[in-house]
Amino acid sequence: MAVLSACPKEQLREREDAFHIQRVERLWNGDHLLRGREPGTDDLQLMSNDYLCIQNEPALRQAQAQALLNSKADLLMSSIFTMDGSPMQQLEAAFADYMEGEEAIVCQSGFAANVGLLQSIASPSVPIYLDMNAHASLWEGVKAAGARGIAFRHNNPDHAERLIGRYGPGILVVDTVYSTDGSLCPLAAIVDLAARAGCILVVDESHSLGTHGPGGAGLAVALGLADRVHFRTASLAKTFAGRAGLIVCSRRFKEYFRMESNPAIFSSGLLEHEYVWFLEALALIRKADERRKRLREISEMVRWRLDEIGYDVGGGTEQIIAIESGTEPETQHMRDALQGEGVFGAVFCAPATPRNHCLVRLSVHSGLTDDDLEKLTTRCAAALRALRNEMS
Repeated sequence: MAVLSACPKEQLREREDAFHIQRVERLWNGDHLLRGREPGTDDLQLMSNDYLCIQNEPALRQAQAQALLNSKADLLMSSIFTMDGSPMQQLEAAFADYMEGEEAIVCQSGFAANVGLLQSIASPSVPIYLDMNAHASLWEGVKAAGARGIAFRHNNPDHAERLIGRYGPGILVVDTVYSTDGSLCPLAAIVDLAARAGCILVVDESHSLGTHGPGGAGLAVALGLADRVHFRTASLAKTFAGRAGLIVCSRRFKEYFRMESNPAIFSSGLLEHEYVWFLEALALIRKADERRKRLREISEMVRWRLDEIGYDVGGGTEQIIAIESGTEPETQHMRDALQGEGVFGAVFCAPATPRNHCLVRLSVHSGLTDDDLEKLTTRCAAALRALRNEMS
């Protein structure tokens, strides 16, 4: 006799209660962990992924506004219907040239790019090997493909190779700069492993596109590996400060993807003023060597200073600096101490991190002045003293 499942409404209510009652009310004492107080004008806000500070560039904003005012009504439809010579194809050609790829595909978001890509290249019979810290959208792509996702230890090609030896060739997936701790992928070793093991290689350049490599073309180009990576993806909501995603691929794959990827088929394409923004941003970012240099200097300086003060900033090296904070209640105290001194970072907790391994992420940018860095050092030191006094 079949066992009837619980009422769907009751199941939903239980899940809502688990969040609102057990997590928000009891664990967080009614205060949403990811928010805290509202930042003021003198506070240091280090939550944005606009690493080169292009969002408020007058020339970019003016170009986008002009395009919006002058364009006729866009056709709101899936991009699979877009004709040759469209703004979308112009932008794709520009990105392919920029990243030294054969073709590029503009997607609705970085999430859509990663989910759509893995859904269209994987299957239940193909194992997918992912760095355990890979973007959540890549893991969602595994689910969309109905495939088996196999995690290997972070930045550990040897562990990945042992797993491939056990389960067979498949798809190997990494980020170039990891979004939780700012660590850099050992990409050359990963590329060699993929070639040796006969794996398809997918590399997410979301946090290195614009900030790494010549003209900001990404880590694969910087290391001379672009032609050895089968697929590169990126969110354009980071350094490019817009709303879109990107896949760099072969010409043959591009048309297949348009007709196979569910996010590509069943979502509307971008609007004309959005394409204009990215073209203008690309021109600016190509020439932004001084901003990239400044970003590198700031990243190294802030990470070193926080370590000297006594913060646990993990093993990262890039512009994302993660302060490890522990459980959610411990993280709430850390957040309050930092915000109390005027330092605002982004709180990461489950499901973005493993449970009880939360962190406060500081994303630095090229616009920080020497005075800002002095303030950041002084304020973070004061926050840590206050936190230790509270715990003693």
